[in-house]
Amino acid sequence: MAEIVQHRIEERIPELEQLERVGLFTKKEVKSIIKRATALEYKLHRLVVNKEDFIAYIQYEINVLELTKKRRAHIHYQFKREEIEFPVIHRINSVFRRATNKWKDDVQLWLSHVAFCKKWATKGQISKVFSAMLAIHPDKPALWIMAAKSELEDRSSSESARHLFLRTLRFHPDNKKVFQEYFRMELLHCEKLRKQKSELEKAEMDLGEYEFSPEILAGKLADVVYRDATAKIKEAEFVISLLNIAAIFDFTKELQDFILQDLQTNYTADSLTWDFMAKRELEAPGAGEELQTAKGRASDINRREERCCQVYEEGVKSLSAEPMWSCYATFCLERLKRKTNVEELKEKRQQRLLGVLQRAHDSSLLKEDYYKNWLQILLSTGDAEGAAGVATAATRRYSQSAAMWSLSLRTLMQLGSGDVGGLFQEALAHVNPKESLPLWQLQVQWSAASQSPEETDAVFQRGLLSAVAAVAMAIKESYLDWSYSTGGYKKARRNFTSLQENRPLSKAFFTRMIEIEKEQETPRMSSLRDYYERALQEFATSDDDLWLQYIQEELGPLGQPENCSKIHWRAMKFLEGPSVESFTSKYTLMQTGHL
Repeated sequence: MAEIVQHRIEERIPELEQLERVGLFTKKEVKSIIKRATALEYKLHRLVVNKEDFIAYIQYEINVLELTKKRRAHIHYQFKREEIEFPVIHRINSVFRRATNKWKDDVQLWLSHVAFCKKWATKGQISKVFSAMLAIHPDKPALWIMAAKSELEDRSSSESARHLFLRTLRFHPDNKKVFQEYFRMELLHCEKLRKQKSELEKAEMDLGEYEFSPEILAGKLADVVYRDATAKIKEAEFVISLLNIAAIFDFTKELQDFILQDLQTNYTADSLTWDFMAKRELEAPGAGEELQTAKGRASDINRREERCCQVYEEGVKSLSAEPMWSCYATFCLERLKRKTNVEELKEKRQQRLLGVLQRAHDSSLLKEDYYKNWLQILLSTGDAEGAAGVATAATRRYSQSAAMWSLSLRTLMQLGSGDVGGLFQEALAHVNPKESLPLWQLQVQWSAASQSPEETDAVFQRGLLSAVAAVAMAIKESYLDWSYSTGGYKKARRNFTSLQENRPLSKAFFTRMIEIEKEQETPRMSSLRDYYERALQEFATSDDDLWLQYIQEELGPLGQPENCSKIHWRAMKFLEGPSVESFTSKYTLMQTGHL
């Protein structure tokens, strides 16, 4: 091993001598480089090597390159690159190859090699790196795309990029992203050729020796890619994505028209097609004279939006399905959210949206999410009767949705509806008990504000009997708070005593009672100890914070510090797993005054 390392160090001597001779590094710095390089080389030649050693070696060599570059700029010396930088770059490439051969599955290591090649202008090496990487990772389309882009952008080789995309499609024949990038590449290639032709014509050069095929200049290769892609992937969203790519280039009008025609002919069963076609109407040119005034601009915008709606209307006639109505409603909602100072336009947008929502609801094709927007608009316009009707209808349409019941009940509560109590019972009967907690919390809130204490207590009692642990625990906490706020300390303590044995129990239930005790004018330490002890019966093995709070309570003005050691001993005995270590570290911090 020593001989190999010595040989490698001796190979460096010519470049190091040049560094010193031309004044880029001092003699002392060269010695330091040799010393550090020797240590790194030894690590690479051990019997058991680590990836980190290879990375450290590469990073050190790159740092030397960076420093050399800065020194060159500082002393304005730009010669002898072949004798100084090139050997270092070659050595880094060699180490990268050794590392990637050993850790073939580490994609990040491969990509680091690619990034190095790009930065230090070893473009001929990039293709070799990508080729080796793709041989190991042919199942990753993103790497194929990256390799093809590199051929196009770094090496200006459209032919190589095309060849790579064709190879990619053998492994990933139905990958949308591959087809999208292949399509884009062909258009970029076409744009590049058109620019070259234009520049040659401007220079009045003879084009005889250059071949510019009219078909290629017209984007026929991209057309071929499009046809192949859509033969394998028959989705409107994919076709629209290709159309959007084509729209970036100013020479693709014929191709865009063809794709648009294909979309309208073969993909009308997809709501995205109608959505796309409708929104295109917004881009239609407006009347020039009208655009000089705010009202004129608003009138023009309204006309465009009407044209969009006409397309949507055709869509819902042809394809009356939930996604189609959702696209229509989303468009109307987006337009309503756009700011305008013209009240007439705002009013038309609002009426348009309300009409679409009503018709979609009547067809039982309105998604749950849109009812919230509908109710917000009706409430903002003061249509209480309409809002109440929509709220009730929404719960019939989505009778098993806890979110929908919550929204509707909140609306009816806000409107002061008298039938809310019965609706709560209906909601809890329809909704999955595991999802009913928000409804219980809302019912408790409503009952406390609108009903007598006896009726509210009855609501709490029903909640306490829930078979769902989350509901029972939350209701216990709320019941304790309500008892304290309506009946004071005695009622809270009485209800706490009656509930503390009824599982399931939450830590918050006990800590709230502790807070209530401490809020009294003369808190009793004996009661606090009882609460802590009862809480620890439930959470002694896992909650280190509870033990610490108990200790802090004994250290307080009401406690007895001599009890702390006993509590600490018990905590160490009962706590399990990571809680022991956590408790120990926090207890130490507390003793030193840092907690």
